[in-house]
Amino acid sequence: MTRSAADWLRAATARLAPLIGLSEAQRDARLILRAATDWSAARLVAEGATPLDAGPELRADAMLARRAGHEPLAQILGHWPFYGRAFAVDRNVLTPRADTETLIELALSDPFKTMIDLGTGSGAIAVTLLAERPTARGVATDLSPAALSIAARNATAHGVASRLDLAAADWWAGIGGRFDLIVSNPPYVTAADYAALAPEVQQYEPMAALTPGGDGLSAYRAILDGVAAHANPGARLLLEIGALQGQALRDMLTQAGFQDVSIQTDINGKDRVAMGRVGTAQADRCR
Repeated sequence: MTRSAADWLRAATARLAPLIGLSEAQRDARLILRAATDWSAARLVAEGATPLDAGPELRADAMLARRAGHEPLAQILGHWPFYGRAFAVDRNVLTPRADTETLIELALSDPFKTMIDLGTGSGAIAVTLLAERPTARGVATDLSPAALSIAARNATAHGVASRLDLAAADWWAGIGGRFDLIVSNPPYVTAADYAALAPEVQQYEPMAALTPGGDGLSAYRAILDGVAAHANPGARLLLEIGALQGQALRDMLTQAGFQDVSIQTDINGKDRVAMGRVGTAQADRCR
């Protein structure tokens, strides 16, 4: 007998809860059933007693099986929300995290005309910044052609493709020009911490976008080496960091000659963004 929407949700939640916890299980079950039925959140509540049609139920069951196998929900759905917009994702890019919205808020706190996003992945940061600042232009780089393809899709979907240049690059290699704003969410997980990440992350998200190995700081060193040569006077640098990397990044930025260095916390009170402004003497050395 065909199950009702409410019955399916209860069974799906019970299946997922031991794996990911009750709250996340309830959320994922609802999102899976909405995707399978194309129902709104309100309709899902209003028609909880309605028997599911065979096609949507089969689609929901297939997606549930994938989620129970630890595949991230974002990859099952093919998209994920970030700063009020839906971004296409797949196994070639990291799923945008709410923590990264801290970097967006900080980047938008000062005006900019030009920006670069190093290691853009899905393009969530670069696309969001240009969508929020419709007169700005930007560059977004990544080593992965597959990631750049996803970023291009997202740039087109959100109407910024004409203002965003995508470049295959190893950090600054081959990049010209100077920018008002330099941002990056680089790989920063240490080798030891990577080994302890959840199966959803280790098995389904690109390792190169998560960890550079070792102490997790090598990407920052590469980025800092090129900032002054690509910065307009007074340019800002914003780097997403791990929760335990605040002091290390404060020291690195200070030693590199940045001014107004600070470490900003995310919505959970954890260190999340290292900020600095390119100093006059620092920039002069590269002119």
